[in-house]
Amino acid sequence: MNGRSPGRRASTGPVRQLSRGARRNERVMSMCPGAGAPTALLTDMYEYTMLDAALQDGTADRRCVFEVYTRHLPLGRRYGVAAGAGRLMESIDAFHPSEDDLRFLSDRHIVSPPTLRWLEDYRFSGSIRGYREGETFFPDSPILQVEGTFAQCTLLETLILSTLNYDSAVASAASRMVSVAEGRPCMDMGARRANEWAAVSAARSAIVGGFQGTSNLQAAKLYDLPAIGTAAHCFTLLHDSERDAFASQIQALGKGTTLLTDTYSVREAVQTAVELAGPDLGGVRLDSGDLASLAQQVRALLDSLGARKATITVTNDLDEYAIAALKTAPVDSYGVGTQLVTGSGAPTCAMVYKLVEREGADGSMVPVAKRSVGKASMPGRKLAFRALEDGRAVSEQVVAGGEEALDAFQPPEGWRNLLDTYMEDGETNPDFVGREALLRARDRRAASLAELPIAAMSLMKDEPVIPTLTQSLG
Repeated sequence: MNGRSPGRRASTGPVRQLSRGARRNERVMSMCPGAGAPTALLTDMYEYTMLDAALQDGTADRRCVFEVYTRHLPLGRRYGVAAGAGRLMESIDAFHPSEDDLRFLSDRHIVSPPTLRWLEDYRFSGSIRGYREGETFFPDSPILQVEGTFAQCTLLETLILSTLNYDSAVASAASRMVSVAEGRPCMDMGARRANEWAAVSAARSAIVGGFQGTSNLQAAKLYDLPAIGTAAHCFTLLHDSERDAFASQIQALGKGTTLLTDTYSVREAVQTAVELAGPDLGGVRLDSGDLASLAQQVRALLDSLGARKATITVTNDLDEYAIAALKTAPVDSYGVGTQLVTGSGAPTCAMVYKLVEREGADGSMVPVAKRSVGKASMPGRKLAFRALEDGRAVSEQVVAGGEEALDAFQPPEGWRNLLDTYMEDGETNPDFVGREALLRARDRRAASLAELPIAAMSLMKDEPVIPTLTQSLG
């Protein structure tokens, strides 16, 4: 793997006109969430000050391997779902300081003039391997491995962690909701409960976790997702009567639309809906009250009025526990907001980015690790496998060692490799970005979850459903 550093060119000052790489950055960012905000400053200051010091002391070009993992799952969770890697590759492709970024770093005296000149041509040219999006993970799973020079890798720490921590948290929560929904579609309706661009990321991550669509039009546009939405309570309140509001919506959207029926009396609203749309009524939505009892009453009423094909969608601060409680109710789909975009109480996976191997003064690679109490890390680059018996996962197997030892390692029969190459020598594998990659990630989540013991589906708080076993090849 090539961890070469970008070339350094002489400059007449601390900043210059945008390079071809910077112009390419602008084009890439036009397709990414948060377009207009350069990714090169989506970071913590100490990443630039470390870069500056390493360039001055001569260690910046040392080849390094960084690893992303979590020490623990959110309390009581049985598994996590990896998400965000495809989005991350787009962000890394766009990670290049703009002229304005360089001026900011200069004006604040964050880095020295030589480092500013080095940054003018920054582009990550290393390699990245990791868990496929949609793959389940556990404590100490090496979810992402980043290899390159220290200078290149250290700048990406916060971008990597902020992306993977949030996206995986949402995908993990979404997966739990989808599991208990038992085939009934779950839809993202959480945009108004998050930062505007976090909402776009959440919509994408929800798809990884098994959701079927989103109310967020920006996410629908970026990732070609099914978009949902008809009308809110304010639309009913705007009109002189509920009948007028329903008639207007049906005229605009057709009889197959879904009408919101809990602004006033649910029973009267359903009767009015069927009177206006007839048996072709698409569906009704319930957004308050005892959803299970209301769904039962509404289903009986719809059937008695001849609208047997009309569906029932429920919303109102749903989480996996509320969805599980509705299992026996005649509900056809769920709209989930706040609990989805906040990871259902766990908005981060507590992932960390740690140096596990670096080039020594003699050019050889040296395993390194923290010894901090409660935060000790395992040295050396890793391989990762899911050990299966009769098609069922029994453990997560993490193997550490030097590059040659790992290249020669032969996993036992029944061990499934978990690592794929996202980027090689700075070139992103196109198989892992875009809409088709996102849909494959959703399929991967379903397949990976199906391998786990059935206890993974339980909402009872307990330990990870399979253990993580580690070994070192010395």
